[in-house]
Amino acid sequence: MENKHLVPLLQELIALPHETEWVEFKKDNKAPESIGEYLSALSNSATLHSQQTAYLIWGIDDKTHNILGTTFKPKQEKFRGQELENWLATQVQPRIDFKIYEFTYESKAIVLFEIPKATHVPISFRGTEYIRVGTCKQRLKDFTEKERELWSLFSRQPFEKGIALENQTADEVLNKINYPSYFDLTQQNFPDNKQGILDRLAAENFIKKKLNNYYDITNFGAIIFAKKLTDFEKLQRKAIRVIIYKEKDRISTQREQLFDKGYAVSYEEIIRFINDQLPQNEQIGQALRKDMKIYPEIAIRELVANAIIHQDFNMTGVSSTIEIFSDRMEIRNPGEPLVDTMRFIDIPPQSRNEELAAFMRRINICEERGSGIDKVINSVELFQLPAPEFKVNGKHTEAILFTYRDLKDMDKSDRIRACYQHACLRFVCREQMTNESLRKRFAIDDKNYPMASRIIRDTINEGLIKGYDPENQSRKHAKYIPFWA
Repeated sequence: MENKHLVPLLQELIALPHETEWVEFKKDNKAPESIGEYLSALSNSATLHSQQTAYLIWGIDDKTHNILGTTFKPKQEKFRGQELENWLATQVQPRIDFKIYEFTYESKAIVLFEIPKATHVPISFRGTEYIRVGTCKQRLKDFTEKERELWSLFSRQPFEKGIALENQTADEVLNKINYPSYFDLTQQNFPDNKQGILDRLAAENFIKKKLNNYYDITNFGAIIFAKKLTDFEKLQRKAIRVIIYKEKDRISTQREQLFDKGYAVSYEEIIRFINDQLPQNEQIGQALRKDMKIYPEIAIRELVANAIIHQDFNMTGVSSTIEIFSDRMEIRNPGEPLVDTMRFIDIPPQSRNEELAAFMRRINICEERGSGIDKVINSVELFQLPAPEFKVNGKHTEAILFTYRDLKDMDKSDRIRACYQHACLRFVCREQMTNESLRKRFAIDDKNYPMASRIIRDTINEGLIKGYDPENQSRKHAKYIPFWA
């Protein structure tokens, strides 16, 4: 927060009729343990009282709110051999990005701690969680109703409604948000004036208007329309990264590109960049021509969009990543999926970020619910590529596309995975898999039908498919459906 915003903020806080659960005034009490407990209590209380930020302020009388000034200089203080700020940061779990400001108001020294609200678990100090009850700091476990309410709020609080940047002027908002792209992508005419633009952004929940003509930029507005994500400290590690490797491993990096823009602005740039890195393929499969890339573009577009939309923004310090190897492409996003990876094809995706997902569908960046992965599988079959793999790896969701391989070069797991996905795709199209349809998927000659039969038998043995009509004893006319059907 810049100094020019500190005085108006302080004036708003001291104008409150009394201390609240999310604001604490002090004069000179600077006991480190007490400060740590307040960081926990105020952060948790801010969530309970629908506040984005809590404040711990020195130099103000807690009863009269008179300006007293303080001798406390936290940036110069040390405790147990460490700088106070660093010690506090290491004792609070999960870590929160609190900030310390020292400034002067009415010729008196003021210290202000800006404390973000708890977002997904209660904040603890040295293993104990605290809460404010009235003006008193208490242990959270002693107030079970507040604890239950806090957990309930965590389950209902979407990322998009959080605040990425507070107390911005109108010009600062328009310098940080790529509003021309918004009007272009939503096919709207430009308003006649600056206020009209701001009103439109507010109506979309990209910004929130505050007192004194200041605005907060929401996570939603920043993550999709930021001119530079590095302008938003909480989101700068959420930029999409594309890495190209020379071979099949991560030893030799050929190129790396970071897309430091909001997702709606950078999405087409990301897709173009990926396609530009891919070599042409030979004339293989039902859909390929010599000038086509080795992966179907619809599969890339959908999987990149999914990685953007379904990521867990509560996992800090990590972003969605696309890695391109000589034999595969791995598209990874932080967070475990809310749907079993084996059911990606038939169950409509569930997203932690519904507002983000809805807007991306609105501007045609991703498909309607439930149709995206179907199109990925269909396009892969048309190109006769190995079946994509979907898995969870270290609390990240991965989708892997593979380059072309002859059937003889696919291992047993590749063939089983392809057979299962083919059965799923046929089922959602209200059809059943047959030996004939699987031969077509793998480009197996009709005379080699026993090869397709062996793949079907292996997939049945893995429990992934079953007979459509258990009473039908004819293998020639047998039909198969997924295990869950």
